[in-house]
Amino acid sequence: MTKILLLSDTHGYMDNAILKYVKQADEVWHAGDIGDLKVTDAIKKLKPLRAVYGNIDDTKIRTEFPEHNRFMCEDVDVWITHIGGYPKAYNVRVREDIRLNPPKLFICGHSHILKIMPDKKLNLLHMNPGAVGKHGFHKKRTMLRFTIDGKKIDNLELIEFPT
Repeated sequence: MTKILLLSDTHGYMDNAILKYVKQADEVWHAGDIGDLKVTDAIKKLKPLRAVYGNIDDTKIRTEFPEHNRFMCEDVDVWITHIGGYPKAYNVRVREDIRLNPPKLFICGHSHILKIMPDKKLNLLHMNPGAVGKHGFHKKRTMLRFTIDGKKIDNLELIEFPT
């Protein structure tokens, strides 16, 4: 079983409250708009990190992290990208690839809106953890944690912080 902490849209912000949850995870996944490599450096000091760059990220971040990160976590095919859209409204940059070769878990950020929804047509689970940074229009800072055990995605938990 792998304990995952999923966050996005830090926009250069990191604090001890977030790092407390980082320490409890086995892996941390960041869905883009990192904002500053200090964010990912702080995470990598504590736990393994999988991340993608977002639309606000500079050349340094884009050099270190890809636009798309597709990998296996146990028996779950995972695809993380920053701008991905939602079931029935996937972004044009991923629409054809996701239709032809859907992952089991599709993760994106960008909207600052927490959403977890199944795509029954493609038999995948879509997650957007919202935004945990302090920059943006969101009313609550959010991130997610969950477990992957073999093929099973379970124990989904919302973590909220005030803005």
